[in-house]
Amino acid sequence: MTVYTPIHEAHGPDGHVVRWTTWDGLHSDTTTIRWENEGYTVTGQLTRERVDYVLRLSATWQVRQFILFRDLEEPDLWLATDGAGRWGEMNGAHRTELDGCYDVHLDCSPFPVTVPIRRLPLLEGHTAEIPVVTIDTETLDVQPELHRYTRLSSHRWRLDVDHKGAVEFDVDEHGLVLDYPAGFRRSS
Repeated sequence: MTVYTPIHEAHGPDGHVVRWTTWDGLHSDTTTIRWENEGYTVTGQLTRERVDYVLRLSATWQVRQFILFRDLEEPDLWLATDGAGRWGEMNGAHRTELDGCYDVHLDCSPFPVTVPIRRLPLLEGHTAEIPVVTIDTETLDVQPELHRYTRLSSHRWRLDVDHKGAVEFDVDEHGLVLDYPAGFRRSS
């Protein structure tokens, strides 16, 4: 089993910045990972979708909050979890359809697959099925979805999603995606 380098040990006070571009080079995803308040705060800026997001994680890479901004200063979507699989909106509404989910997935960014990869103690050849919250940034539709992560080698993974098929990708020493087929390639 590969143990990934702690990201908070790999960056300065401004955070660890990772950039991807779409394969055609027209759009970018800039993600900054900061260690603060005994956990990680991840901010992402997606130029194609014209959205920004904030993902708050515990020190052990458990999702705590997800906030999405589109065209307003106030969040368009703000979800939080208690860490035990219960989800709600910040206005207090319990999202029962999301209960049991542990991660957040955006099809428009390669970063969210890093969260379960960092957390899962999988050996090569082993698989884990994880219920995740999938978010459509255009419609703000939020749905539960089952993802299967398989560790193929120390730095190669496969993600299977029933209605979307499978994709294989490599990660760096921090568990961050390098190139994501048909989506993004790492630029820095």
